Amino acid sequence: VHIVESGGGLVQAGGSLRLSCVASGFVYDDHAVGWFRQAPGKEREIVARIGWSAGGTYYADSVVGRFTISRDNAKNTVYLQMNSLKPEDTAVYYCAAKLIYKADYDYWGQGTQVTVSS
Repeated sequence: VHIVESGGGLVQAGGSLRLSCVASGFVYDDHAVGWFRQAPGKEREIVARIGWSAGGTYYADSVVGRFTISRDNAKNTVYLQMNSLKPEDTAVYYCAAKLIYKADYDYWGQGTQVTVSS
């Protein structure tokens, strides 16, 4: 199993970024993919989640209306479109995958840094 994130960077408050997560090596229909983030000194938190086949989504309250998670099954890729970014969105963003029926995420990427300047 291999997960690779990309798309992070430095952006001014109010700007946008799109993160990409390319996943390979597992049966996609059985898995859900989530985006997490961890800011310095804070615990890791889930930002958004999507079922690979069913497409059901979940968003943390802090990103509702600003972030959108989507997938392209043909490219084995999950995206996180982040708009109206705020300095408090600054964190390392991780992509992870798990079997749909499990609570814990088994597979993690290396993370991509997102920095939002004020």
